[in-house]
Amino acid sequence: MTETLITEEGLKKLTDELEELKSVRRIKVSERIQEAIALGDLSENSEYDDAKNEQAFIEGRIAELEGKIRTAKIIKESEDSAARVSLGSKVVLEDVETGDRFTYTVVGTAEADPFNNRISNESPVGAAILGKNINKQHPVIVSVKAPAGQLKYRILPPDAE
Repeated sequence: MTETLITEEGLKKLTDELEELKSVRRIKVSERIQEAIALGDLSENSEYDDAKNEQAFIEGRIAELEGKIRTAKIIKESEDSAARVSLGSKVVLEDVETGDRFTYTVVGTAEADPFNNRISNESPVGAAILGKNINKQHPVIVSVKAPAGQLKYRILPPDAE
């Protein structure tokens, strides 16, 4: 089984979600199923069908979370994480053409959330910057293949925001 690379914060979120699914949502959907059964004819009972579908989703998500938690490998910041982009690193990327700056944290796929500036180490940008030096005086420029064409970014330290 493959390791799930994750931060301590990300692991806590997964365990909290798992606890919520097991102790609250699983019980509520079971109650919904019992109420729907009490209504009678299940062949035309949309409430029963909806509850069973929700139950299947919840059980699938529980299994998925348990697998991720079981194989979790906590990402620790290494001593040279300030000098090199690694899992858990926070970096500023500056678009070479526009000068726009974006701050990202590089994480494993299990906790990637681009809307909250957490990019996967396996994403095109994450893969391009992983292992590269972070140097304010001599920033490294990486090229990323995107649907819009080649994008070039300067890698800057987080204090460059």
